[in-house]
Amino acid sequence: MNVHRRQFLQFGMAAVAATASLPAAWAQTYPTRPVRIIVGFPAGGAADVVARLMGQWLSLRFGQPFVIENRVGAASNIATEAVIRAPADGHTLLFATAANATNASFFANLNFNFISDVTPIASIADSPLVMLVNPAFSPKTVPEFIAYAKANPDRLTFASSGSGSPPHVAGELFKMTAGIDMLHVPYRGDAPAITDVIAGQVHVFFGTMGGSSEHIRAGRLRAMAVTTAARLDAMPDIPTVGDVLPGYEAVSWQGLVAPKNMPAEIVGLLNTSINAALADPKTKARFAELGVTVRRGAPIDFEKLISDDTEKWAKVIKVAGIRPD
Repeated sequence: MNVHRRQFLQFGMAAVAATASLPAAWAQTYPTRPVRIIVGFPAGGAADVVARLMGQWLSLRFGQPFVIENRVGAASNIATEAVIRAPADGHTLLFATAANATNASFFANLNFNFISDVTPIASIADSPLVMLVNPAFSPKTVPEFIAYAKANPDRLTFASSGSGSPPHVAGELFKMTAGIDMLHVPYRGDAPAITDVIAGQVHVFFGTMGGSSEHIRAGRLRAMAVTTAARLDAMPDIPTVGDVLPGYEAVSWQGLVAPKNMPAEIVGLLNTSINAALADPKTKARFAELGVTVRRGAPIDFEKLISDDTEKWAKVIKVAGIRPD
């Protein structure tokens, strides 16, 4: 039996064992058919992999397939609208991300209001961002970086995975908090942005841990700081941006939502099941391999996270004057 097959079976047995906690009546009536989890990003990316792990767990726990459907386009707005327009019966769910919070202000004419048109179910994971530079770049610390930027106005550039993306707004928040200026250079995804930082074509990139950890270990990138409130277990020697700029925090979260007015009983079932998965040591280990950390909580906790993040990034987007390309 190969390693992946063994991990799948172990993951499945843990999920089956957890079914005892499901309320009997609802466990027999939901779901009545396969459930779609719509992901607004390409297959194989960090969001897609986490969604598939959750889909696997939920499939085994509920006895119905939880099928991942990738609907790519418009910074995940196409996927979001498809779910919002679906029946609120728990059979169509959205794998939501921090992009949904930034999209609310970044796009002026959306056909929906994300906060009022969805039912938050559960937060799942946080994807920490890392302030990345070329190893040859002369500033070695965040204070040195800020001093360099002030001494060399209009010279620094920062990459992003696209206008309005979490790395973009994280960079804009850094500019605002530090009182410096940098030219934004948008790319189509993390990979090309990282490639140009490695090549020395752009100075800094606030990238995900999952997309950059291999390059950091290989010495192709230098992690100057992390954007979380506290240091990361995976990189305990790397300071936080907040150590220098108090209050700075930028985290790309992931979670599951449904159309508004979904029955509270179904929300509770799904939340309990997801939290059981996130408490499992094997899930935590797999997430760590992907460069993400689990985020457990009640639906109300996730609702507050979405609301707070939407408000926070709306201010950044307004002050920075960020608009779609």
